[in-house]
Amino acid sequence: MKKNINFYWKLFLSTFTLSAFTFGGGYVIVPLMRKKFVEELNWIEEEEMLNIVAISQSAPGMIAVNTSIMTGYRLAGVFGAIIATFGTVLPPLIIITIIAGFYTAFKENRIINALLLGMRAGVAAVIIDVIIKMARNVIKTKNNISIAIMVTALIAAVIFDINAALIIILSGVFGGFYYNIVKRTGDSQ
Repeated sequence: MKKNINFYWKLFLSTFTLSAFTFGGGYVIVPLMRKKFVEELNWIEEEEMLNIVAISQSAPGMIAVNTSIMTGYRLAGVFGAIIATFGTVLPPLIIITIIAGFYTAFKENRIINALLLGMRAGVAAVIIDVIIKMARNVIKTKNNISIAIMVTALIAAVIFDINAALIIILSGVFGGFYYNIVKRTGDSQ
């Protein structure tokens, strides 16, 4: 892939438009980034996007920004990360600046409140769609350890109400241990 001004402009415009038209937080932008960079542009492989999302969730900060940084870096190094981050951060900055000026009017407007309530339902549907697609991809690998980690994390979160950050850290530690120690030792024998 040729890294000229058109490439960087397309990277910026992609992250800018995704960020500008995504409501509901970082988890909503992830499937849209997947669709854009994996399916439409074919810049990243499916498995690599899953890895980027997993690392982005584990890192401190907003998942949308983390995913943009990782995607931009993967595509074009540090400059790509800067371009993608700027494209992701700029729309919310503009929108929040405008909304802050009209906060009182928005706060008490029934129509705006109804619209936001409707958007929440749409956001929930998008997040459920992401969960289903990501779970399918993990199951398709037929990797029993990955499936076990996924099921254990789900049980820990839903049934035992364990903090998501702790689940992510423990899953990462276990996965890293398994694939770097146990699997590597087993493969060498």
